[in-house]
Amino acid sequence: MAESRRSEIVAPRPGGMLLNFVAFQCGWFACVAGAARGWPWAGAAVAAVIVGAHVLRAARPAEEFKLVCAALAIGVVWDSALASLGWIHFTSGMLVEGLAPPWILGLWALFATTLNVSLGWLKGRWLVAALMGAVAGPLSYWAGARLGAVELVAPVAALLALAIGWAVMTPLLLAAARRFDGIGVARG
Repeated sequence: MAESRRSEIVAPRPGGMLLNFVAFQCGWFACVAGAARGWPWAGAAVAAVIVGAHVLRAARPAEEFKLVCAALAIGVVWDSALASLGWIHFTSGMLVEGLAPPWILGLWALFATTLNVSLGWLKGRWLVAALMGAVAGPLSYWAGARLGAVELVAPVAALLALAIGWAVMTPLLLAAARRFDGIGVARG
């Protein structure tokens, strides 16, 4: 029965995919630039608005919300571990030393909004997803470091850990997106 329901799901429209991609990029820049300039809450607020709008517009908001929560859980553990190991240092917004700040968690929530929309095409393409994660994950942190939001204290160790971690987490999050797909619209 679940399989037949999945086969009735229609992918989001291309215009929605573009809007989702642009919203993610704007949110990413707000979070990173805000943290880099000492305004970490500004970026977190922008991310909250984008994520909130995404969830509320979803065909099944509860499912999208579960996906955002799953990404947040993974993100807080992952980025807190990297900070605790001393491989990365967040330049602002940390409420507790060694714990991921709210602005980076905003990025995780933003990333979750792409999993069923602009990155939905990666579902089931686990190797491609792993390769994309291994490249794009570290590049995102490197860009954040270049803008001043995060410091790669141990650059080689941090980038290697990020590549391995994102190679695992990207397919894992896409599998969660398959389970918690609140975007697909059932054919009527």
